[in-house]
Amino acid sequence: MSSPYLEHANTDKAAHIWRYTPWKRAHPTGTINEVPQSESPEISISLVDGTSVPDGITIEPATESDIERLGHELDFDHGTAAPKFIAAVAKKTMILKIENKIKVETPLIVTITTSGDICASRLLIDIGSQVEAEIITLIEGNANWTGILREGQYGSNSIINDVVTQITGNRLVRCDALSLCRDAQVKAGTVNASSSQAKIDIRHWLNEPGSSLKVNGSILSSNENHLDSHIEITHSGRQTHSRLEWHSACGGKSNTTGTGMLRIDAGAKGADAGQLFHNLLLSEKAKANSIPELEVLESEVVGCGHGTANGPIDEQQLFYLSTRGLDEEQARAALIAAFLNTPLSDMGSNLLHGWLVERIEKHLNLI
Repeated sequence: MSSPYLEHANTDKAAHIWRYTPWKRAHPTGTINEVPQSESPEISISLVDGTSVPDGITIEPATESDIERLGHELDFDHGTAAPKFIAAVAKKTMILKIENKIKVETPLIVTITTSGDICASRLLIDIGSQVEAEIITLIEGNANWTGILREGQYGSNSIINDVVTQITGNRLVRCDALSLCRDAQVKAGTVNASSSQAKIDIRHWLNEPGSSLKVNGSILSSNENHLDSHIEITHSGRQTHSRLEWHSACGGKSNTTGTGMLRIDAGAKGADAGQLFHNLLLSEKAKANSIPELEVLESEVVGCGHGTANGPIDEQQLFYLSTRGLDEEQARAALIAAFLNTPLSDMGSNLLHGWLVERIEKHLNLI
């Protein structure tokens, strides 16, 4: 299991994905040629309202044929080490299956509870065709280092809201490698509220015609946290659409980095892609970096764009709220919450949104 990883352990430090968080720093021991033993997290599935999970939705150990069908080669580019490393150290590979034509009215929660020193999991996502569902993947627990690798596909004509909420408190490396089938409509969200160090590498492939993707991030960092996110969306199919909106609120001496790559391959006629990074700086010692990039190899596209903006809390907005009876701390918390809520509100239904808001509000007092 370790040899494919060891072939890619030495990464390209000049690549954006490794420039701000080198693999040596993200590796659990710091010795990149080491493949340590790990624990397996507890994984459970439930519905937000506590009712029974419908038939046709399961989470179970994956077979070799599941891995061959849904897994990726994992050498994304530049000798990317993290996904191969997680695949090497994870003792188990699980698969979340939702069968064709299932419609779930209530958000589904996949809870990943970590423990021990090093904890790793490989999770395959197998969404059937014409499925309508909201999925919350909740990463929690007290493991010192957590590695999560999610791979798979969203079936044709599926409508999916897929949100990952990271409440680990410690070190996290998460990699996603997910493909959209024909006419799939997906909203993919990331919410981070407490990781002290997080390396997030999200990859989506729009390989088939008519697929549509919206990626949203709501990132809260405080103290001396170091959070590094890389999002890459590749358009290969015709008439595909994607949008990326990433909000980071940075307090204390924390440091966040967001890098985005929108790639439109030759032949992806009618593709439409755009990305926007917003960073809210809450202290003089907080730092935020954003690097949006485009790579367009097709001339017949609808549009491609990118942008980034950094800034502190607006003093006029603080003053306005103070005239409405809020003290400085309350006004500050309200503005931070509003900033983070912009992408949160676009991640899914009111029920899913309310669940996310409850989880992130308790962490606002940390900054």
